[in-house]
Amino acid sequence: MFFVDTLELEGLGNRSYLAGGPRTAVVIDPPRDIDQVIAAAARRGVRIAFVAETHVHNDYVTGGPELARVTGASYLVPAAARVSFARIPVADGDTVTVDEGLVLRAIATPGHTPHHTSYVLEEDGHGVAAFTGGSLLIGTVGRPDLVEPRLTERLARAQHASAHRLADELDDEVPVLPTHGFGSFCSSSQAEGDATTIGRERRTNDALTLDVDTFVAKMLAGLDDVPAYYTHMGPANAAGPAPVDLTPPQRANAEEIASRLAAGEWVVDLRSRVAFAEGHVAGSLNFEGEGKLATYLAWLIPWGKPVTLLAETPQQIADAQRELARVGIDRPAAATGDPAGWVREGEQLVSFPRARFADLAAVRGRGEDVVVLDVRRDSERAGGYIDGSVHIPVHELHGRIGEVPDGTVWVHCAGGMRAAIAASLLDAAGRDVVAVDDGFDAATDAGLSLTSG
Repeated sequence: MFFVDTLELEGLGNRSYLAGGPRTAVVIDPPRDIDQVIAAAARRGVRIAFVAETHVHNDYVTGGPELARVTGASYLVPAAARVSFARIPVADGDTVTVDEGLVLRAIATPGHTPHHTSYVLEEDGHGVAAFTGGSLLIGTVGRPDLVEPRLTERLARAQHASAHRLADELDDEVPVLPTHGFGSFCSSSQAEGDATTIGRERRTNDALTLDVDTFVAKMLAGLDDVPAYYTHMGPANAAGPAPVDLTPPQRANAEEIASRLAAGEWVVDLRSRVAFAEGHVAGSLNFEGEGKLATYLAWLIPWGKPVTLLAETPQQIADAQRELARVGIDRPAAATGDPAGWVREGEQLVSFPRARFADLAAVRGRGEDVVVLDVRRDSERAGGYIDGSVHIPVHELHGRIGEVPDGTVWVHCAGGMRAAIAASLLDAAGRDVVAVDDGFDAATDAGLSLTSG
């Protein structure tokens, strides 16, 4: 009998897989923090014999080289991927025996990248699981625009062909197990659900129900913004990432926090947006540890700038450190405990108000002149926006704060998390700000006039 265990990377919206038989296993697309993979194999009582990459990743740092080194596993990487480390190059049709009666077969599925390769686990010659990486996802496919603009349309057409190849070669009941598509920006669109099969995709996936020209036009029209840190992930993975160091970071006291802020470094408060608004270190920024921390912090921060993390407990720091290491933000300084201890004697925490869309409607109804800042992405704003609002996506705000008009800024997103990030950026820049902590649907209910995009 075979098994497949899923390892969730919820913050980044990805999955890795451990699959095998009674004695040995293969790991597909491992995260950088390989300890959790090794623990999963230990729970199964299996030896990791192979580590396989579907492609050189654009959205996280792989743990593949280190996992292969630590376990002695054979490291399988698509032959056409340009990498600077030793690996076993895998070409279309290549196979390896994972365990008795279990074979892993490579299928070339270009599209997400030119070298993308999917893997089918076969038991006694029958496909039982398809590890599709960034090729065929749940209800969609991996985006084709992360490699080079000149290749985007060509890769989009390759995605269509690759999806059809998988559907042609595999039976309807074979589970489709992608790496991307659970919130990752590597997905060309966000799909619903967390499980699928070849048969379901054959019925519902645009790549398998639309002709190639219609599919390509629809997909390219719907592509969203690309997180800025993606620029750094591919080169890091191609070079061979350094082993991750998750030992506790250096402790930062109030004097060091002040010094780091004065030097222009980023001090990031991981607490809830409610707690941050009520009292925080002046100049610190709010990226909730329970939100998409790695995605948005890595997207906004000038790459390579040192980070200090503030949190209520050491565990919150450890969780954040692990998540940030997955995107190459290593060795932060840190402080935990009572926020009052994060400021020097004689200094005070600062705060700003939170509100609902109903409060904004009331302020406007009284004729008060306020700035409404919409920090959603372009694709979200196209669905409708508050009349008279200014639009700067949150990932652009750090470099465009000077464009925000004078006055008190009421900042909103779709739900509150990104508005909190934006409010902290504005607050750190000395602006008067109100964070709208509300779902955007409430804007209409509050009587605010909306314009269709």
